[in-house]
Amino acid sequence: MSTGALPRLPYRAGRFSEKGLEQMINGAHTIIYATDAEAARAFFRDVLEFGHVDAGGGWLIFKAPPGELAVHPSDPQAAGTSELFLMCDDLAATVTNLKAKGVEFTTDITEQGWGSVTTLAVPGAGTLSLYEPKHDTAYDLD
Repeated sequence: MSTGALPRLPYRAGRFSEKGLEQMINGAHTIIYATDAEAARAFFRDVLEFGHVDAGGGWLIFKAPPGELAVHPSDPQAAGTSELFLMCDDLAATVTNLKAKGVEFTTDITEQGWGSVTTLAVPGAGTLSLYEPKHDTAYDLD
């Protein structure tokens, strides 16, 4: 697989807000670094069944679930870091379903003030948190 430059795609018109103004930011691109990118891609494609496009040479880019962005206070050493949490409506059922597909969970479900949370192993790419929020969510706002 080539790691060179990807082909340039034609310009796509932007999305518009409810006020009719073109939005400056119309999406987010998350990168997960993996020591075994093929295994990690297979996990997102075959186990989590995320839709994807092939950007060329087998370089898959996945359609992420709807998302939201939170900014948390931190000490200076943690400032600028980021985390990716996958979200679900029923954590216990989702864990059961994913275990049936062979997913390894690296922590038990714990209860936090903001939600129920666990972590799962992504082959070749470490772990991701998975949680069922107890708070209002922003991912379905217009």
